[in-house]
Amino acid sequence: MKLFVDSANVNEIKEIVDLGLCDGVTTNPTLVAKEGKDFMKTIEGVVKLVSGPVHVEPIAVDAPGIIREALEFGKLGKNVVAKLAMTKESIRASRTLKEKGMKVSFTLVFSANQAIVAAKAGADFVIPFVGRLDDGGQKGTEVVADIVKIYKNFGLKTEVLAASIRGAQHILECALAGAHSVTIPKSVIETMIKHPYTDLGVKKFIEDWKKVNG
Repeated sequence: MKLFVDSANVNEIKEIVDLGLCDGVTTNPTLVAKEGKDFMKTIEGVVKLVSGPVHVEPIAVDAPGIIREALEFGKLGKNVVAKLAMTKESIRASRTLKEKGMKVSFTLVFSANQAIVAAKAGADFVIPFVGRLDDGGQKGTEVVADIVKIYKNFGLKTEVLAASIRGAQHILECALAGAHSVTIPKSVIETMIKHPYTDLGVKKFIEDWKKVNG
């Protein structure tokens, strides 16, 4: 399963890149605004740092505006993916973007039906929101499993990129459900590396070594 860093902070992303654990990046207008810098310059910095897909979300809500913004993002690098909200206007825009050679992802996906539409619209990625589904009383990872099964049933190439991941259990359940990728903050990736028994084991090794070697 691929790990995407959900961030627009170059320093955070670089740490994960240096570990060899960054398969791509997802951003959104909120994450970019959080950096307090020019939007395009912020995205450009991320694109230069990451070899995998970088998902960038237009602000526009109408098809012409979405297309215009996405194509501008695309000039920053061949690895830029137009990240579109699941709306009729985005579906209209996706056809043009695909014709122009851009990859497209559909975000804010909360049902398997929406994921079917995204695949039919030519999406390279579909982004279901696990945690937000949980908040609404559904089991988010079950929706992920349904999407994965449907895509397998019909041989669809759209990748499932699970988002709104709240912790390690979500990651595990998404992996078991067959999600191709999860997108998570740097802090959550770091929790995947750590385990208290590992820390105790390292401590014990050091203590035993010191007993023999002073």
